[in-house]
Amino acid sequence: MVYFAMGMALFADDDYEEVAARLAGTLGSWGCWDARWGPPTSGGITRARERLGSEPLRDIFARVAVPVAGQLTRGAFVGPWRLMSIDGFEWDAPDTAGNAAAFGYAGSSADRSAFPKVRVVTVSECASHAVADAEIGGIAGKGAGEQSLARRLYARLEEDWLLIADRNFYSWAGWCAAAGSGAALLWRVRSDLTLPVLDLLPDGSYRSVLVSPDDHREGPGAARRGGPCRGRPGSGQGPVCPGDRVRGARPGRRRQRRADRAGHYHSDPRQAPAAVLAQAYHERWEHETGNDQLKTHLRGPGRVLRSRSPDMVRQEIYGYLLAHHAISALICQAATEADIDPDRVRFTRTVRIIRRATGTGPAFPP
Repeated sequence: MVYFAMGMALFADDDYEEVAARLAGTLGSWGCWDARWGPPTSGGITRARERLGSEPLRDIFARVAVPVAGQLTRGAFVGPWRLMSIDGFEWDAPDTAGNAAAFGYAGSSADRSAFPKVRVVTVSECASHAVADAEIGGIAGKGAGEQSLARRLYARLEEDWLLIADRNFYSWAGWCAAAGSGAALLWRVRSDLTLPVLDLLPDGSYRSVLVSPDDHREGPGAARRGGPCRGRPGSGQGPVCPGDRVRGARPGRRRQRRADRAGHYHSDPRQAPAAVLAQAYHERWEHETGNDQLKTHLRGPGRVLRSRSPDMVRQEIYGYLLAHHAISALICQAATEADIDPDRVRFTRTVRIIRRATGTGPAFPP
């Protein structure tokens, strides 16, 4: 049934019985499947999905969802860091009482969304679009925002990652949690956030400090004495510190508004000059491309998820994430061997090839 969850993502237009028949065809081609087998009914598959639940899919995703680009993959690294990004998207779930209670609706009662919405925040590799981590939540209620879901991901960042985020993700607590992981950060922040200039650097950036909201009254001097964020030992609470040292850069005015970008303190200007970081920030849009691959090209535009209960919704989403990761890994491997950027390999064409092969041979094994 784990394979079946991935099959539902790969064949979003097919019903349960057809998805099962396609997967069995692949196994049959290997000579390890009884040819007398016939697909179960949709009701039987539904009950099997319910027995499985979402946790096995979540555990498998946590094990296999890793960056797939190698050192020779074009556009995968800046200096010593692997380019990663964080972003969120929403999916419509069937309008059932369980889904409504678990995920909620967007908007107010007067103009609420037609379907309950599921929010997914992912950390993805920029070069390959492979999702390396994800958190699933609702659209309404406490802890349902992108920042709240993102904070669950920050502790799992790797030290050799350069995590890119847009300004919607910045908060003091979020920054401290992400910085505490040891990863390098390249985050856009609001234009009204003060980044005092402490030292000018030869590459055009400057050393600055992010100040805790509780310590703004003491000014940059207190923050300068603070240092990097650290958790409070034994407290079970998030990082606590008066300030965190960063590099800042102002790329210039656009429509009379300035946008500051901050890299974490250990992004040495000798390893990553300001111009290189400014160019790297644009790689964040690769995340939008990956989201589009998931929502439009794999699932289909405007399609509502199949599952009518919250646990099955989560299982279905993990199936999509696993299928997308497998396809992204295949594309990245092919592009690396051909010495081209993975963006040059069309995702939709790859999906069509895999769909044709599945059920007739081992080109894309379940």
